[in-house]
Amino acid sequence: MSTGPRYLGIVADLRRRIEQGEWPPGAKVPSTRRIAAEWGVAAATAAKALDTLARDGLVRAEPRSGTVVADTRRPSTGKHRPAHARQPELTRERVVRAAMAIADAEGLGVLSMRGVAARLGVAPMSPYRHVAGKDELVVLMSDAAFGERGYPDRPPAGWRARLELCARTLWSLYRRHPWLAQLTPITRPLPLPNLAVHAEWALAALDGFGLDAATLCDLHVMLFSYVHGVAIHLEREQQALGASGLSEDEWMDSQEPAMEAIMGSGRYPTFARMFTTLSRDGYDLDLDHLFELGLRSLLDGLALRLDRL
Repeated sequence: MSTGPRYLGIVADLRRRIEQGEWPPGAKVPSTRRIAAEWGVAAATAAKALDTLARDGLVRAEPRSGTVVADTRRPSTGKHRPAHARQPELTRERVVRAAMAIADAEGLGVLSMRGVAARLGVAPMSPYRHVAGKDELVVLMSDAAFGERGYPDRPPAGWRARLELCARTLWSLYRRHPWLAQLTPITRPLPLPNLAVHAEWALAALDGFGLDAATLCDLHVMLFSYVHGVAIHLEREQQALGASGLSEDEWMDSQEPAMEAIMGSGRYPTFARMFTTLSRDGYDLDLDHLFELGLRSLLDGLALRLDRL
């Protein structure tokens, strides 16, 4: 069978899933490795199928997420601002939002005051009229990011439902702004009003069990640390991509000889059996799935503790 018809068959199947809404805009599509395993084709054939979908505007490469379904509902006007058009007044909010856009796209490490000025099309020193420097800017960015989502006036019933909502809300913000997880260690929390909103929601969910202040704090930090701990890999994957120039699939392929040597040693039979099965089935490490699995496990354990009170 020729490569052409084979990759076109993959394209047709993936297109059908997208157009029927099985994968909504923003959803992650299978990686090259997984497509190759599921369809029994070479990685080059799988890559060609994804490239075809990208050219058709159905999928796009998303930093830190891989290939995701494109939102075809957003119209492109093709209009450009005339060179003589009056620019909006420079405000602290515009400086902060420009900085967030840079960090979202390229990571916190590349953020600079000069870069923010360039993005806004203003003189290099202009942002300093609104923020003292990068350190203050990052604090303002963080507070703005944590304030993008809040909670309903009427909370769901039960402590578990409230903690689930808190954890998923924080996860969605880390997903939107992966650099948030890179800010400070949990032992040095930032005094951010909008971060306190999330803390209050979590603490209120556990209030009423008669917990002392230290235990209440420990349980809150445990929940926050779990979400933060998974989210930290969102930015690190992008950093690894930038440093190595290799995608996740390409990096795994480069490690194959070393992995085969480990498995072939006979010293790690369980690991070898698991790795061989996952390679055959086309396993993708999905951080969203991992987050949900860990959250259920954490709350199951917490339920056992609270039931004894």
